Amino acid sequence: MANRTVKDANSIHGTNPQYLVEKIIRTRIYESKYWKEECFGLTAELVVDKAMELKYVGGVYGGNIKPTPFLCLTLKMLQIQPEKDIIVEFIKNEDFKYVRLLGALYMRLTGSSVDCYKYLEPLYNDYRKIKNQNRNGEFELMHVDEYIDELLHSERVCDIILPRLQVCGSSFHSFALL
Repeated sequence: MANRTVKDANSIHGTNPQYLVEKIIRTRIYESKYWKEECFGLTAELVVDKAMELKYVGGVYGGNIKPTPFLCLTLKMLQIQPEKDIIVEFIKNEDFKYVRLLGALYMRLTGSSVDCYKYLEPLYNDYRKIKNQNRNGEFELMHVDEYIDELLHSERVCDIILPRLQVCGSSFHSFALL
């Protein structure tokens, strides 16, 4: 399989889903060893198996901008465009926190504002520790709820510029104002 999006893929936010990842980062992913050896020919079912092997989240790192496996799998999901119910199952997965976070990032990239708040806000109640690889290649400790907060409020997560979200009057934000 080439580095092309599947034939019957829908456009996301008016563009090819893979274009949600900037060209330079996308190119680095295509050239990476992990992409060539582990992501070649993956289907939606096999992505789950690879996601269960993840040990940390992160974008790119090092002087020569190497992508993390987490970022490679994110691009692969954008390429194969799994069904929404598969992504929801990723997010609901309580056994594998990195599967959950991969689903959350994909939902944030491709979902509507309503879906993002609907599926991601409940994850504020997940306080498990996760490892995040920063740009220097060093690992930092953070929590799932912090990562979800970044997804919902930051402009960039894992070196991907996130689409804008419309602000919703959700229950969480209503309580925060009291």
